[in-house]
Amino acid sequence: MKDNSSQPADGLLFKAMPVIFVFLWSTGFIGAKMGLPYVEPMMFLALRFGICVALMIPFVLITETRWPARSIDYFHISIGGLLMHGGYLGFVFLSISKGTPAGISSLIVGIQPLIVAALAGLMLNENVSLQKWTGLLLGLIGVFFVVFNKLSVGEGTLYGMSLSFIALISISVGTLYQKKFCSQMNIKSGNLIQFAVAGVYFYLMSLLFETGEVIWSGELIFALLWLVIVLSLGAMTLLYMLLRRGAAANVSSLFYLTPPCTAVVAYFLFDETLGILALIGMGVAVLGVALVNYRFKKARNT
Repeated sequence: MKDNSSQPADGLLFKAMPVIFVFLWSTGFIGAKMGLPYVEPMMFLALRFGICVALMIPFVLITETRWPARSIDYFHISIGGLLMHGGYLGFVFLSISKGTPAGISSLIVGIQPLIVAALAGLMLNENVSLQKWTGLLLGLIGVFFVVFNKLSVGEGTLYGMSLSFIALISISVGTLYQKKFCSQMNIKSGNLIQFAVAGVYFYLMSLLFETGEVIWSGELIFALLWLVIVLSLGAMTLLYMLLRRGAAANVSSLFYLTPPCTAVVAYFLFDETLGILALIGMGVAVLGVALVNYRFKKARNT
């Protein structure tokens, strides 16, 4: 008898989710660039997650929501939130605030699929085939093409770039941790717990290391609302849904498309031109992601 339970996941919306996720996720670097001139990074993120929690509480209370059954589940969800939000976003925003161009920060974090693929076999017993490794390496080459010009002129500082590498480690470990320990968490209650933990973390960091000054402007308000609604509530939910239904290495390969997509968005918003290497890089990155995900999609049709 044919199992019909997977039919909704095979629909148009599920097939479009990776594309939507890549676009939404790539705009996070643009939002950081827009907002950071007016507020320090930890306070920026504290405001972001404070708003997220305020928006989610009424929604969770008026709808039927399944909460974690065990204390250990709260612990795992909280650790996942600190890795996926606290470590990753915190160090990305710090890196950009220290002068690292958004494209270079995006490039460094874009190496994440290689780390996830290398560790997925050890932590999750996932099989990473030669075809997937080929796709992952092609994706890495494509990412380097996209931001080659920025790297060649030496934009940014070694300190700023090192912060992006810490963000890379955090999102890589966080992706594997989320897949291993939190893949069955309820999206509503899980997001609320992780947003609250991240908000408290960023607020404490702002009290310890920043002045707390905020220069309110139209650009800052727009950046905040975009990061809250589109990134925290939209893209993160899509990421967790993709991790629940796909292998960690497959989902992580989508991050290779973030730098090219960021370059496209930056072109329209900030008039940053796209050279021939960027266009070639986008094509190579798309090919790499296709190679990583081909076997996974074929398997779902058997």
